[in-house]
Amino acid sequence: MRRENISNFVNGLPAKGRYTFSREEIEQKFEKSDAAIKLSLNRLKKKGKIVSPKRGFYVVVPEQYRLTGAPPPIWFIDALMKDWKSEYYVGLLSAAELHGAAHHRPQEFQVICDTPHRSIHLARYRIHFFKKWNIQKTQTETRNTPTGQMKISTPEVTALDLVRYYESAGHYNNVATVLSELSEKMTGRSLVAAAKSGVEMTVIQRLGFILDLVEKPKLANPLRDWLETQPPRLTSLRPDLDSESAQLNKKWNLYINEQIEPEE
Repeated sequence: MRRENISNFVNGLPAKGRYTFSREEIEQKFEKSDAAIKLSLNRLKKKGKIVSPKRGFYVVVPEQYRLTGAPPPIWFIDALMKDWKSEYYVGLLSAAELHGAAHHRPQEFQVICDTPHRSIHLARYRIHFFKKWNIQKTQTETRNTPTGQMKISTPEVTALDLVRYYESAGHYNNVATVLSELSEKMTGRSLVAAAKSGVEMTVIQRLGFILDLVEKPKLANPLRDWLETQPPRLTSLRPDLDSESAQLNKKWNLYINEQIEPEE
């Protein structure tokens, strides 16, 4: 086989509806030396035809994304996580955007998964991973992508995760702003169901307070009714800040040690 056969194989993948492949697949398909395979793949990289978000995993760059250097993460995130054999869902601000509730375009693509991974920088994109221990219990939705499908968190799970990982969601001012918009896609019943799936009580208390703050009683009140059956302990809105002089919100058993100001 001549060296061009690897190039022809890669160039022909989009016609088959595929945009990812692995080094292992190339090794099995072509009887070539390690050096020859490496040379072929490097040539494709230099021409901007493929990129590699992780070692041994490659993404074909469609013609329309050659100038930007890579397709958006939604084109390959499902295949990437399968290659890692990792449970995942697109979450936080990325999920909020997909649900139509991103006040500002997220600066990174945020993925929740069951195994730790370092952030990936690929062309102008940054993919950040968050490890979650009980991901199997988490409610997700399947969304179509230009290359197949991917999993994203439901609006209710997204809301809970935004509070849990508030520092990576632009802190509470931005979380409150996003929740105000995301609330239109949520129901009180579904929010309680999501809260029951192994979510920390402190996260539920903080979310309930913020929902009250953005005047969403149809979501906050069912959450509070259920919370009363799970006597929550006294906690603080910001666990990393002092609460000595903070006002106590008795409804949520929460010291309000930070002022939250959502954007209009």
